Order: sequence, then C-alpha cells, then structure tokens
Amino acid sequence: MLDTRASIQALLGHFEFSSGRALVKISMSLLVAGLVAYLPAYADLSSPGRHALFILLVAAGLWLTEAMAAFAVALVVIALEILLLGRLGRGAGQEEAWLMFLRPWASPIIWLFLGGFALARAASRTGLDRAMAERVLDWSRGHPGRTLVGTMALTFTLSMFMSNTATTAMMLATVGPLVAGAQHGTPFARALLLGIPVSANLGGMGTLIGSPPNAIAAAALEVSRPLSFSTWMVAALPPALLLIGAVWLLLRRLHPHDTGKVELAPAAPHPEHPVRLPRWKAWLVVGVFFLTVGLWMTGELHGIPLPVVSFLPVTLFAAAGVLEDRDVRGFQWDVLLLVAGGLSLGVAVSETGLARWLVGFVPVDTLGRLTLALMLAYLASILSNFMSNTAAANILVPLGAALGGEVDPSVVVPIALSASAAMCLPISTPPNALVFATGQVPARAFLRPGLLVGLLAPPLAVLWASVVL
Repeated sequence: MLDTRASIQALLGHFEFSSGRALVKISMSLLVAGLVAYLPAYADLSSPGRHALFILLVAAGLWLTEAMAAFAVALVVIALEILLLGRLGRGAGQEEAWLMFLRPWASPIIWLFLGGFALARAASRTGLDRAMAERVLDWSRGHPGRTLVGTMALTFTLSMFMSNTATTAMMLATVGPLVAGAQHGTPFARALLLGIPVSANLGGMGTLIGSPPNAIAAAALEVSRPLSFSTWMVAALPPALLLIGAVWLLLRRLHPHDTGKVELAPAAPHPEHPVRLPRWKAWLVVGVFFLTVGLWMTGELHGIPLPVVSFLPVTLFAAAGVLEDRDVRGFQWDVLLLVAGGLSLGVAVSETGLARWLVGFVPVDTLGRLTLALMLAYLASILSNFMSNTAAANILVPLGAALGGEVDPSVVVPIALSASAAMCLPISTPPNALVFATGQVPARAFLRPGLLVGLLAPPLAVLWASVVL
C-alpha cells in the first residue's frame, strides 16, 4: 500500500509540475494581453478592436511559450472570437457574426490541403515515394557528391507536394544505413543529414500546398488578388532554388567528403500496410498524382479552381480503395485546425478595424513598401525559429495585408516564404528535430546553414516578388 501510495504521489507530483508550468504560461499570456489591450486609452480603437487585440496577443503568447499544442491555441482563438466578438455587426444579424469566425474551416484552402494530404498518403501507401528515392540513388551510382545533390533535389521536390515532416522521415529511412564513409560523424553523413531538413523546409515554399504559411497568404489574397498555383510557383520557386543552391555550396565547404560508394538501405514494410497494393492501384496513384499537379499548374487555362481539383485525388483514391479509413485518420488534422484558426484570427483582425489601427503606427510613406515588406519578412523568419511558422504567419500576414489599405501580394507572399526559411535551431522545424534525433548532428551544426537561409530568404523573396507580382 505504501509503495502504491508513493507511486501515485510521485505521478501526481509530476502531473502538477507540468500542469502548473503550463498554467503559469497561460496566465501570463492572458495577463499581458489583458493589460496591453484594455488598460491604455487607445485613440481610434473601438471596443471590438480591443477584443481582437486581446485575442491576437493571447494567441501570440500561447504560441510563443508553447503553453499548449499549436492547434489547441487555434481552437482557443475561435472560441474567444465567438465569446467576445459574437455580437459584432448586429445589423447583419447576430447569427452571421457567429458564423464569421467558423467559416474558415470550410475555406477552399482547407480543401486544397486535403488534396495534398491524399496525394502524400497514397504515394507512401503505394511506395511511389520510395521508388523515386531509389531512382535518385541509382542515378548517383553511389557517388557521395551526386548522392548529396540527388537527395537534396528529391527531398525538395517531394516537400513541394507533401508534408516536409513526412518527407524528412521518408528520406531518413531511405538513406539511413549507409556504408563505407557514411558512418557516424563522418563529413558526408553530416552533410547528407543536414541537407535533408533544409531541402524539405525550402521545398515547402515552392507550391501553395507545400507549407501552411502559404495557405495563410493565399487566403489573405483570395478576395482582392487571388494567386493561381502556377503564379505562386513563379513567385516562390526561384528564391527557393537559389537558397538550396547556396546551402549545397555551404555544406560542401563545411563538410568536404571523399568517402566510398553509398548504397541504399533495404526497404522496410509499411507499419500500417504490410501488404503492398496491387499494381493497377499503384499506376492509378501515379496517373492521378501527375494529373492533379498538372491541373493545379494550368488553372489559368481550364479555369477549374484549385480546391475543386483537390477533390480528384481525394475521391478517386477513396473510391478505388487506395485510401482506407486508417489513412484518412492519419491526415494531419492538427495542421488543418491550425490553418483554420489562423484564418479566423485574420477575419477578426480585419473586420474589427484592428489591422488598419496597427498599420497606422507604421511609417508606410517614410520607409516605403519594399522596406516594410523586408522588415516583416525578417520578423517572420526570426519568430519562426522559436514558434510554429504557421503561427508566425497567422500573426504577421494580416498586418502585411493591411499595409497601404490594399492587399499587396508583393508584401504578403514574402512573409509566408520567410516564415518557412527559419531553421537555425533543432527545434525550429519538425524536419530539424527529426534529424537532430538521429544523434549524428549536433545542435550547433544547424546554425550556419540556418543563418545563411534566414539572412538571404527575406531580401530574395521581397525583391523577386516585387518583380513578378
């Protein structure tokens, strides 16, 4: 009995410590937000605007301190909006005001991401991703330099259409057990392991479905200046390619290698689907994959909206049995909730006039639009090293969208791209954390490639966006 009671007390003590620390973070976030939003006598800020400022600061505090899961903060945001702003715009009907903050869950951007999740899950289920990795290593013929280039290129390409976390996990499993000079701590092993997360992070910049910050930016531009799939790639892909080229050169210099031949690790069975799908289903996945991407990239020619195209893989894969119930449950629903919460936060910041009030403090005429875009882009890059890049985009994109009174894609898009360029720390992104967990890459090794990307990405994104958008 004494042993049992002691065990229970020890368990409760651990629970109380963890819960108490989270409770302190939540309390401090609420206190600071309340003092800043309600105590000063702000001029020209309405009561709904104060409520929106309070919600914005609470969300920023919870995301920055990681007092709770990022998607949980998004749900708290929506709940606070309903509670504090549910009567906003009574003239249009109270029900309309309540629904205003719930509609983002049905946003076309959410369906666009669902299509991307379906493609990624089907590629993993059929082994398409693994087959692509095998082709790259066959092309490299085991040469270390070519293997590094091919691995980074494939990781970059895959992360344009699937989760950068899933891409990193798959590539680590593919190139993990290497032979010859790729043993623990060798220069080639370190260069290869560092190249994977950087490539995964940068590849997510390339397409609308590559990273959640892209969706936040696209939603902000949806009404006034909607961007097509191909237009986004024109704006985002060149800076991302320049950055990955710069990182490759840096890795070659920091970790020179002349190791022996590199071999591919043997394939392991899928943990949830040990039996591979029939060949005709694999070919169906290949056909639907390229058809969907092709339709996304040629939207200006056929006029089919991007989210409507997303129904193609979701419907066909479900009807053909490529996706089962366990696969659908495996979708990243927390990411969708986080995106929906961010879109809802943007609605509150915009509809209450808070965005216009905040932008009033920014010297738009004095500094110029490009300078302000660069400042916000660097701020997004810095914040994203310490908090979710989606959370950082949720906070900064609405502010960038309000500059000058009109939504300018040359300001909004660089914010989203810079949010994906934060990778200085092992905790900056999930791909970094996965690689750090291998034990072959020390924390300090992430700093130099992360600083290179973090310093170059904002000016590259701002300058290129100002030219093409």
